[in-house]
Amino acid sequence: MADIDMTTIILTLSAILISASFHELMHGLVAYKLGDDLAHSQGRISLNPLRHIDPFLTVVLPLIFLLLGQAPILAAKPVPINASRLKGGDVGMAVVGLAGPFTNLLLAAVTAIPLNLMTFQPGLGYEALVIFFGVNISLFVFNLLPIPPLDGSRALYAVAPRALQSIMEQIEAYGLMFVILLVSIGGPFLGPVLDTAQEAVINLLIR
Repeated sequence: MADIDMTTIILTLSAILISASFHELMHGLVAYKLGDDLAHSQGRISLNPLRHIDPFLTVVLPLIFLLLGQAPILAAKPVPINASRLKGGDVGMAVVGLAGPFTNLLLAAVTAIPLNLMTFQPGLGYEALVIFFGVNISLFVFNLLPIPPLDGSRALYAVAPRALQSIMEQIEAYGLMFVILLVSIGGPFLGPVLDTAQEAVINLLIR
């Protein structure tokens, strides 16, 4: 087990809660704008983390990965979507799905502004910004993987033939556990792909 830096853990979990709240809020808000008020009726268009937290997937699971010295994997409580009410059908679902990770990209871009301007000695504030930036980059890249139930799969689903959609539906029934298993087994291949993608986004945002 890696050495535990409690300050880093607290800052990381705080960044996760804030970033995940924005992520889920935007899923619900975009769905609402496209005609589905289900998330709105359940109070999910909110920045209150308590409305979006799944105790295990949002807190315990990433904490376990952090204590093991690994990049955290996490998920918030899924925002309920009534696809039959959405304008645009599968395309509408793709827009709702992509709203979450691209919100994380926007948060990372905003955080990059002070990081690029800072010239003083790094301290706690600098560490908090770096962690918040990193968490949002990770959420953006990871959620764009076209693997159900991740958000990137919504974009693939919108253009996939029916045979592939059927396979994706079967995979989605296993939820995030399938993704965790895939990451665990395919880590030697998937890890470098994610690292390369994250580095590319970071290089676009940070001088």
